[in-house]
Amino acid sequence: FPPRTGRERRVERKRDFLHPQHLSLPPAMERGVIFCPKWLCVQAPGEDSNSAAGRRVARSELRWSGEERRAAGPRQEELKLNSSTFALTGDSSHNQAMVHWSGQNSSVILMLTKLFDFNLNSVTESSLWRSTDYGATYQKLNDKVGAKTILSYLYVSPNNKRKIMLLTDPEVESSLLISSDEGATYQKHRLNFYILSLLFHPEQEDWILAYSHDQKLYSSVEFGRRWQLVHERVAPNRFYWSKMGLDKEPGLIHLETSISEGQALYVTCKLQNCTDANKGKPFPGYIDPNSLVVQDEYVFVQVSTAGRPIYYVSAKRDVFTPMKLPKYTLPKDLHVISTDENRVVAAVQEWNQNETYNLYVSDTSGVYYTLALENVVSSMGPEGNVMVDLYEVAGIKGMFLANKKTDNQVKTHITYNRGRDWRLLQAPSKDLGGNNIHCLLPYCSLHLHLHVSANPYTSGNIASRDSAPGIIVASGSFGSELTTSNVSVFITSDAGNTWRQIFDEEYAVLYLNQGGALVAIRHTPLPIRHLWLSFDEGRQWNKYTFTNTPLFVDGVLGEPGEETLIMTIFGHVSHRSEWQLVKIDFRSIFNRRCTEADYQTWHLHDQGEPCLMGVKRIYRKLKPTSRCVMGKTYSVSMTSGPCDCTEADFECDYGYERRTDGRCSPAFWFHPSSMTRSCTTGMTFLNRTGYRKVVSNNCTAGVSVVYTARRQQCPIQAPKGLHLVTSEGRLTATLGTNVTFLVFLEEGDGARTSITLDFGDGHALTYSNVSSIEDGIKHIYKAVGIYRVTATGENSLGSETAMLYLHVTCQLEYIHLSAPFVAVRNKEVNLTAVLWPSQVGTVTYIWWIGNNTEPVITLEGSVACTFSREGINTVTVQVSAGNTILQDRKVIAVHEYFRSHPLTFSSNLDDHNPDVAEWRLDVSRVIKNSLIQATGVREDQLLVTILPGLPTAAEFFLLPDKHKMELQVTVYAAHLSAAPLVDTSENHSGSAMLMLLSVVVLGLAVFVIYKFKRKIPGLNVYAQMQNEKEQEMMSPANPTEATPSSQRDLVHSLEILDTEFNSRAVGKYLLLPSLSPVHAIFVFSINHFVLLFSCAVLFHETHPVPVQSRGD
Repeated sequence: FPPRTGRERRVERKRDFLHPQHLSLPPAMERGVIFCPKWLCVQAPGEDSNSAAGRRVARSELRWSGEERRAAGPRQEELKLNSSTFALTGDSSHNQAMVHWSGQNSSVILMLTKLFDFNLNSVTESSLWRSTDYGATYQKLNDKVGAKTILSYLYVSPNNKRKIMLLTDPEVESSLLISSDEGATYQKHRLNFYILSLLFHPEQEDWILAYSHDQKLYSSVEFGRRWQLVHERVAPNRFYWSKMGLDKEPGLIHLETSISEGQALYVTCKLQNCTDANKGKPFPGYIDPNSLVVQDEYVFVQVSTAGRPIYYVSAKRDVFTPMKLPKYTLPKDLHVISTDENRVVAAVQEWNQNETYNLYVSDTSGVYYTLALENVVSSMGPEGNVMVDLYEVAGIKGMFLANKKTDNQVKTHITYNRGRDWRLLQAPSKDLGGNNIHCLLPYCSLHLHLHVSANPYTSGNIASRDSAPGIIVASGSFGSELTTSNVSVFITSDAGNTWRQIFDEEYAVLYLNQGGALVAIRHTPLPIRHLWLSFDEGRQWNKYTFTNTPLFVDGVLGEPGEETLIMTIFGHVSHRSEWQLVKIDFRSIFNRRCTEADYQTWHLHDQGEPCLMGVKRIYRKLKPTSRCVMGKTYSVSMTSGPCDCTEADFECDYGYERRTDGRCSPAFWFHPSSMTRSCTTGMTFLNRTGYRKVVSNNCTAGVSVVYTARRQQCPIQAPKGLHLVTSEGRLTATLGTNVTFLVFLEEGDGARTSITLDFGDGHALTYSNVSSIEDGIKHIYKAVGIYRVTATGENSLGSETAMLYLHVTCQLEYIHLSAPFVAVRNKEVNLTAVLWPSQVGTVTYIWWIGNNTEPVITLEGSVACTFSREGINTVTVQVSAGNTILQDRKVIAVHEYFRSHPLTFSSNLDDHNPDVAEWRLDVSRVIKNSLIQATGVREDQLLVTILPGLPTAAEFFLLPDKHKMELQVTVYAAHLSAAPLVDTSENHSGSAMLMLLSVVVLGLAVFVIYKFKRKIPGLNVYAQMQNEKEQEMMSPANPTEATPSSQRDLVHSLEILDTEFNSRAVGKYLLLPSLSPVHAIFVFSINHFVLLFSCAVLFHETHPVPVQSRGD
C-alpha cells in the first residue's frame, strides 16, 4: 500500500501525494509548503554558472517584444488592476520560499525565504518576513528569531492558524521557534532529535507527532514545547492519529514498526503511555514493510505468502478480512485511492499490466470488490510514487474523470455514478474563432490532462472547487487520443456535458469570489505583466495589467477559501533580482454585493438524465451576467428530490460480470450459491441477486425489490473452503518460538463447526467453533524437522481438511568440512560437512570440487569424489539452512603414492586445545619444521596436520621425491618426553606442565613410508604389488619394550630392520638397499614447552635384481 494521501494535513519535508488525482487540496497556507521559481529550484544563481545554465532556462537567450502574446479570441480593451509591489531586499540569492496566509479574517502573511545548497543538501541562509496588510508591505524578522539562526521549515497548526512553528537547520542547531500570535513573537526550544516530518492531530491543536531521522516517533501535547518518545523503528509515513467515533480514545496512535528486513508489525499505542503492556496488536502476525494504511474508517495491511501479496482490510476497527478481488485478478500492486462515503476505490495493477491500473470499487465492508474501469493510465511522480490518471470533481459527489488506454490510445472518460457507467467527453462545437469543430463520437472526443499540481502555488492541468459546482477548467486536446502537443484550455459550466475552448495555449486558471470570477495567467518562460479576468464562467475575458515591469512568475497565492478578492503573485524581474511580491486587490472592479436576484438555479444532469445517484440535484449559482461580490458568508445551496430506482442505480455484485446486454451474470469461477462463514444457523443472510446498489445512491422504490438482495434464514451446511496459514504467511518457524496458526472457513456454519488442529508433533487441540480461534492458535515446537500441520473443520453435515508442511529450523552456527589432507590419484575420497548444531532442519549442500565450474548440490552432508590429476586441489562446501549460508574450504594434496602415520598425544594437551583452525595450523607448522631440520627431508615431501576435535591427534605424510633416484625411507619413532632442560619442579608453572606433549608410538614402530613404484627415465624401476602400497607398521605389545633405551639400541634396531629388508622380495625383483641411517633428536617448543622427538630415518638406494617368484 502507498503512504497516506495529503488530505491528512501532513506537513513533511517531502510532500507525499501518491494520489493527486483524488486530493482536494487544502489552502496552501495550512501547509507552509515550499515553492521555488522554476529556474531556482535546482541551483542558486552564482554558484556555478556553467552547470546552472544547463539546468535552467537560459534567460540571456530569451527575447520578447515587451508584450506577451495574447490569447486567441475576441478580448476587450486593456484595464489596470489595483496592485502594489514589494521587493524582499537582500534575498536575491535565496532559491526557495514558504508562505503562510492565516485567513480567518486575518491580514497576516508569513514568508520564509532560504538558500538551499544542493551540493551540501542543507540550508545555508534564511530570512523570515511578515506582513500585516495583506502583503502590501513586509517586515524582516531575522533579529526576532536570532540574527545567526538559520531556519529550514515553516509549520502551521491546521486547527489554529495563529500557532506557528519554525524549525532551524540541524546542521547548525536543532531547535524549534514557537509563536502563538501569528508570528509576531517567538520562543526557542532546544531539540535532541532531528525532525523529518510532522503530523498534527485533526482536532487537538497542540497535539503533534514528529518523525526523526533515526526512525523514532515522538509526541508532544504542548505544541512542541516538550517531547516524549513514543516508539522506535517506526516506518516512515506509517503513523496515524486515531479517529473519533472509531477508536476507543482520542490519544491512540496507529503505527507500523519494523521487526526485520522483511517483517513489520501493526501496533497501536497510547499517546503518553506506549509501553509493551499498553500496546495493541490489531493484526495477528507480521505484515509486509511499508504496507499499513489507516484512512477514515478503514485499515489496510499486506501480507505476502509464497511471493504473492494478500491484502487485508478492517472496517470500523473490526477484525481483518482478506480483500476479495475477482478470483483471477492476481494483483502485482494495489493503491487505495479513496475511502469516502463508506466505500473503497482501489487502483490495482494486475499480472498482465505494466503501465496501467484497473479501478475497483468495494461494498461498505471494504471486502468485496468489482471492476469499475480497466486500463487507467499511470505515471511516476517526482518522488518515485505512482500517479493514476483519476480525478474526483469537487462539488459534485460521484463524478470522476479518468484517462483510459485503449488500443495504445489514451482517451478521457467521465462518470456521474461512481464508476458504474463511463462515457467519452463531447468536444466543443466551435473553436475560439467561431469555426465549427467536426468531432463525432466515438471516433473523436475531448481529452484532458488530469495532473494536479503538488505545489499549491502553481496551477495543475485541471481545477474544480466545492464553491463552484459544475465549473471545471482543464488543459487538453480533441481528436482520437490525448496528445501533449497543440494543448488548449477548456471549460465546462454544466459538469462536463458541454465544453468550450477558452485559450489556445496553456494558462493557469484560478477561482475568485467563490467561483464567481476566474483569473487566468499564462504559462510561459517569458516575463509577463498581464492577466485575464472573466465574470461569466469563461465566456468573455478582460485583459488587465498587474505590474508595470514584466515579471517572471514563480507562484500565485490567494487568501484561504478563495472567498476574498486579494491575490499575491511571486516572481523575479531577472534571475539575479530579489523576490518581487505583487499584491493584487480585485475589490476595485466590483461595485456592489450580490443580491438574491443575482442567482439562478441549475439542474445537474448527464446528457439530459436528471436522476444521478438516485436523486435530482438543483444548485443555486451566480448568473453569468451578474458582476457582484458574493462575500465570505456565501455557501453553496443544493436541493434534492428522490428518484425511483432503475437498473442504472445498481452495479454488478462481487463474482458477477456485466455482459454486452447490460445484465450481470456470474463469472465462470463464481458459485452464486456460496455463502460466507458468518452465516450461522438461526441467523439470516442476504441472498444475492447479482446486483448491489451503488454506494451513496439514494433511489427508492422502482425496481429496488427486484435487484436488492433478500434476507433469508441460514441453513445448516457442511464446512467448505477451509484455509490454514501461519500469521506471518511463511512455511518456516524458529525452534522454541511461538508459531501462530490462522484458520479461515469460507463457507459453512462457523458457530456449529468444530476445528481440530494437529500440529504434527504429537499434539493437537480442538475448538468448538471458528469464532473462538479468530486471534490464532499458538504452538511451540521443541525439535527441528518438517511437520505436517492439519486443520479439520467438522459439523453434522460433513468435514473439510486443510494442511501445510511447516519447516522448523534453528540457527546454523558453524560448519566444518571433513576431508583428507592427502589423497591418492583416481581413488575415491569421502567429503563430509559437519554442522553445529547437528540438527538445524532442511539443509542444502553446495559443493565446488577442484576446478569444476558447476557445483554439486545435495541434500546429504557427504559426497564422494575422485581427483584425476596430481597437485593441490581446493574443495569448498556451502551449507544453506533457512536464511543462513555458511561455508568451509579445504585443500587436498593429490599424489600417485604416499605414506602416512598417525600421531597421538597425551590427554593433558586436550585442556589447552581450543579446537580452532588457527591453533591446529600453528602446531602443525612447528612439528613439520622440526622434522625437516632434523631429517633433511625436502619441505614438499612432508605434510603434517593436526586433526580437529578431541582428543588431540595428528597425522604426517611423506610424499615421493621426484628429484632423486629410487629412494626408500624407513622411519623409526621413539617416545616423546619432556626435555631435561624443562623445569618440572612444583615451583614451575602448572599450566606449563599440563602442556607437556608426549607422542607415543604404541610399540616399536617401523614404518616403511615410501618405495618407488614407477620407472624413472634412465633407471630400471618397477612397481610393487598392490599389497605393498598400503602403510606398514609394527606394533609390539609393550610400548616400553619397543622403545630403544639408548642410542646403541636404536642403531641395533635399525640394523635388524635393514637385515629384514635385505631378505624381502618384491614382485620378481629383490630390493638390495644400501643402508644410510640418519638418527636425530627433534626439539621444538609448544606453549613454552621444549619437546623432544627421537626418530631415525633410513634412506635406501635400491637396485632391482631379477629373482624368481616363490608365490609367497
